[in-house]
Amino acid sequence: MSETNKSEYLVEVNHLKEYFPIRTGWGKTTMLKAVDDVSFAIKPGETLGLVGESGCGKTTVGRTLLHLYKPTDGEIRFNGELVTSKNVHKFRKDMQMVFQDPYSSLDPRMTVEDIIGEPLDVHKLYSTKAERHQKVLDLMSLVGLNAEHATRYIHEFSGGQRQRIGIARALAVNPKFIVCDEPVSALDVSIQAQVINMFEELREKLGVAYLFIAHDLLIVHHISDRIAVMYLGHMVEMAEADELNDNPIHPYTLSLLSAVPVPDPEKARANKRIILEGDVPSPLNMPSGCPFRTRCRFATEQCAKERPALTDRGNGHMVACWNK
Repeated sequence: MSETNKSEYLVEVNHLKEYFPIRTGWGKTTMLKAVDDVSFAIKPGETLGLVGESGCGKTTVGRTLLHLYKPTDGEIRFNGELVTSKNVHKFRKDMQMVFQDPYSSLDPRMTVEDIIGEPLDVHKLYSTKAERHQKVLDLMSLVGLNAEHATRYIHEFSGGQRQRIGIARALAVNPKFIVCDEPVSALDVSIQAQVINMFEELREKLGVAYLFIAHDLLIVHHISDRIAVMYLGHMVEMAEADELNDNPIHPYTLSLLSAVPVPDPEKARANKRIILEGDVPSPLNMPSGCPFRTRCRFATEQCAKERPALTDRGNGHMVACWNK
C-alpha cells in the first residue's frame, strides 16, 4: 500500500506469513507454511469474504491478523498504525472475533450476562453494576435475544442462539472490525440465513467491517463486497463479489464456482462441474512454483519454476496465474 492511500483502509495486511514448526523426525523440525505471503486491505464498513477448501489457511489468517498467533513475518496495520505483539493490546477493543463453533467458544459455567459482560469488565466500560446490566440487555436486544435469557446458561440454548451470544460478546466493546471465522458453518441451514441477515443489519447500523471466512460461496457472495480465494496458504484471486462470481479467472476459482448448486434445473444441467484431479499437497512439502500446478490442467514448465504474483487484470480483479 502506498503512503498516499493509507487512510483509505481500516485494515491492511502486507506479505503476512505464519509458519508452524512441526517435528518430522528425531531432532528434525520442518516449517509448516500455513499462510505464505498474503496481502489484502479492508475499508471501513466493508466486508471481505475469504474462501477456500479446508486446510488452506483461512482461519490462520484471521487469528494471525488479531495476533492470536504471533505472525512469522509481514505487516499488519490498523487505521494506518502498525500492530505488533508489544502494542496489540491497544487494538483489542477495535478488533474482535466471532468463532466458528458456538458450542466450544462459550464458557458453560458462566451465565449469558457474564459472557457478554466479560469484555465490558476487561476494558472497564461501565461505572456501576446497573450500567453494566443495561449494556448487556441492549446488546442482547441488538442480536435478537430476550432479556430473560440473561440469567441462563449456554446448555439451555440452540446453536443459533449460542452464535448470537458470541456475536453480542464481540460487539460489547463497539469494535470497528470483526473477524467472522465460519460463523454459520456449525448451524442448521434454516438458521444460517437469520444469522447472515443479522450480520448485514449490524453492519448497516454500526458501520463495522468484516473479514468473513467461509466455505459456502453462495453465502460469501451474498454478504461480501469483495471476495478473496485462498489455496494452500496463498491468495490466488481477489475481486468484487459480482465480478468474481460472473468472471472467475483462476482455474481453482473456476472449479470452486462450478460446484455451487444452481436452483434453476436447466442451468444446473448446462453447468459443467470442473473436478480437480489429485490431492492437495502437504504444506510440509510444498510443490515448487505455483502451489496449484499439481492439480491444474493448464500447468506449464513456467508454473513449476516460479510462483505467479497477484496481478491486476483490470477493475481491481487480482489473479495469481501464468496462463489465464
